[in-house]
Amino acid sequence: MLQTLVVLLALVVAGILVYASMQPDDFRIERTGTIKAPPERIYPHLADFHLWSAWSPWEKKDPAMKRDFSGPASGTGTAYGWEGNKDVGTGRMTITDCTESTRVVIRLEFLKPFKATNMAELTLQQQGDATAVTWAMFGKANFMSKVMCTFMSMDKMVGPDFKAGLANLKAVAERPAP
Repeated sequence: MLQTLVVLLALVVAGILVYASMQPDDFRIERTGTIKAPPERIYPHLADFHLWSAWSPWEKKDPAMKRDFSGPASGTGTAYGWEGNKDVGTGRMTITDCTESTRVVIRLEFLKPFKATNMAELTLQQQGDATAVTWAMFGKANFMSKVMCTFMSMDKMVGPDFKAGLANLKAVAERPAP
């Protein structure tokens, strides 16, 4: 009986490992929101990490989070490090490329609770009197992340935060100018 259970357990583990190994080597998570404001009004909120506290969903998950800003005030080369509770972890973001009022590309380095390096891209596309803002995160899926994603959906973990962030950004960008 015990031997049968051990064999069944080994088969289940082997099945999970084989299934994980067959998953895609890359991942992409994205959400899009529409903001009734021109790209020029939204872009500064994306290219300046000092302004993220007004709309980033992770800022609200740990108001006591330690923050560190370096590099230029905004645009390519600006960096933002954070160290927070279990909900936000520890990491660093660096803007690696940006195009005024169109696109911001960010290198994400997660240090805790797990190490990972991914990319994020925020794009703005004017649509009449509104702007479609797409927030995407993408990168390589190593074997351990493939195993982890067998049990939990990365899209379901991060997607709601992107959606909340875009809603917060909408509220900030649509506010009447002072």
